[in-house]
Amino acid sequence: MSPQSSSATLVAGLIDVFADTALSGNPLAVVEDADGLSESQMRRIAGEFNQAETTFVMRSDRADLKLRSFTAAGAEVVGAGHNALGAWLWLAEAGKLGPIQAPRLFRQEIGEEVLPIELRPVDGRIFGRMTQSRLKLGPALADVAPLAAALGLAPEDILSEPAPRVADTGVAHLLVRLGDVAAVDRAEPAAKGLLKVLSAASAEGCYVYAFDSAAPDRAYARFFNSTVGLWEDAATGTAAGPLAAYLGSEGLISGAIEIEQGTRMGRRSLLRISLAPEPEISGAGIVVMRGMLTF
Repeated sequence: MSPQSSSATLVAGLIDVFADTALSGNPLAVVEDADGLSESQMRRIAGEFNQAETTFVMRSDRADLKLRSFTAAGAEVVGAGHNALGAWLWLAEAGKLGPIQAPRLFRQEIGEEVLPIELRPVDGRIFGRMTQSRLKLGPALADVAPLAAALGLAPEDILSEPAPRVADTGVAHLLVRLGDVAAVDRAEPAAKGLLKVLSAASAEGCYVYAFDSAAPDRAYARFFNSTVGLWEDAATGTAAGPLAAYLGSEGLISGAIEIEQGTRMGRRSLLRISLAPEPEISGAGIVVMRGMLTF
């Protein structure tokens, strides 16, 4: 099919990523064999699915597969997060990657990078594990008052250890530690104010988090990314990865962390990240819809 074709039918559907049960986690729309689609068509299809992200699977001359992902608003997103993990789990569950009876390593082209992903069977399910890029840190935020106001919080809700700052293992996000889980749930961002703070910090999204007082290796988080038309996301691998790497660089975790996200939205997700030494994100998914996309 060429981009000018007047009609096409492609395999597509939905998978809940970082989910232990259906209708939880972060839903991802996946479109297979998308090589013939134009960028404009991809954006329109992503808008039709109206999910946080839609991933298009294509051939690659640099890796096993090429992935491109777009938000419902039409913004392209890169980085190895739920957009990538979900696409591989989708293909594996459909048998498109051959048998996954032991750990298998694949390579994925995402933006300018080629990154590895490992798929492995665990108790009858397929889990994926992805390595992100090396951590890059921006300067600590000097004045937290505008950030606090943008989040609908008081300045004292924002902790200084570690300091709020932009971290990047594929996508640059502003990481903000809050005093407790209640403060994370209390956040009510104002779009214009948060966009201004993110623009000044050269960040795409804002990841607010707090440690679970009963479990030091566990965090509770929410993600806001209005810069790409995504108000709140249920599970964000491109934010969880840099958070783990940043906390590791500060000596606040010792190799691994589990992050609960999406609970406030009614889409509880569990992201598991280890440092080896770059952040590795792992999780499973559940296919909830598979069919044909005709347009």
